[in-house]
Amino acid sequence: MRITSAEFSGSSTRVGQKPQRRLPEFAFIGRSNVGKSSLINMLTGNSKLAKTSQTPGKTQLVNHFLINDNWYLVDLPGYGYARLPDKDRARLRHIIWDYINHSDEMVMLMVLVDSRHPMQEVDLRFISELGEKGIPFGIIFTKADKQGPEALQRQVLENKGRLLEDWEELPPCFVSSSVSGEGKEEILNYIGTILNSI
Repeated sequence: MRITSAEFSGSSTRVGQKPQRRLPEFAFIGRSNVGKSSLINMLTGNSKLAKTSQTPGKTQLVNHFLINDNWYLVDLPGYGYARLPDKDRARLRHIIWDYINHSDEMVMLMVLVDSRHPMQEVDLRFISELGEKGIPFGIIFTKADKQGPEALQRQVLENKGRLLEDWEELPPCFVSSSVSGEGKEEILNYIGTILNSI
């Protein structure tokens, strides 16, 4: 699948505030500073679509982007919440789970994990919660360009092995780099296949 158009369609803090047009949604989430905005910009070919920042926890709203006039890419706030006060962390958690639990149009949630590091406890807890709720999800290992191919493969295999300690089978997994474009074709083709089956 090729993305030929991508436009911002609105921000919300509750499902009832989503864009009125009902279309399939593919949502992206990850720990703060995992490279989510950069990945979204790489996938859409628009370097200014999602606001990137060196400050973790910048995304604090649910942002909808209309893709090819027939589906939404949804940018969710990060979990892990950087160094936010407890009150703000609770508010963001409510925003995230209100969307995940109540958006009837969400087809799949893409969980972003930094490919350079072992799966962190916060990642494993979040993924476990998705499993308990029966939420369909995939995993995108980001920042693949930040280390050599052997170190990358070793860490991704280690992370998949850690997941298999808790899961009978792996969800769909992708490796990406917003710098080199690695993973773009695989991720978009996967989304395209799902859209064609709906």
